[in-house]
Amino acid sequence: QVQLIESGGGSVQVGDSLRLSCAASGRSFATYSMGWFRQAPGKEREFVATVSQRGGSTYYASSVQGRFTISRDNAKNTVFLQMNSLKPEDTAVYYCAGDPDDRRSFIAVDYNSWGQGTQVTVSS
Repeated sequence: QVQLIESGGGSVQVGDSLRLSCAASGRSFATYSMGWFRQAPGKEREFVATVSQRGGSTYYASSVQGRFTISRDNAKNTVFLQMNSLKPEDTAVYYCAGDPDDRRSFIAVDYNSWGQGTQVTVSS
C-alpha cells in the first residue's frame, strides 16, 4: 500500500476554484491508478475521478465532467484534482485513493489505499 495525505481543501464561494493535492509515500506510486472520491454529510461515498498509472487515461463522474480535472506527477508522487465552477452540491470531504491493479475503477472497494480526507465547502 501507499500512504496518502490530501491537502488543499477549504471554504469557497459558488463559481470559485480549488486545487486538491494528494501526496503519496512509497516507491510504488507510479504503478497505482489513482482516484478521488467524496462523501457529503448523510450520503454514501461517491466516485469523482480516476487517472491511470501514467496519467494518459482519465474518467469522471458525470456530475463533475467538464468542471474537474484529475492529473498526476509521478516524479513528485502526487495526484491533483483541479475543481472549477464549484457548486454547493460539491460540498463534501474529498478522499484520494490508490489501486495497485490499475483498474481505473469508479468502485471504492477496488482501492486499497486511502487518505484521511480534506473538507471542501462551497457556499452560495
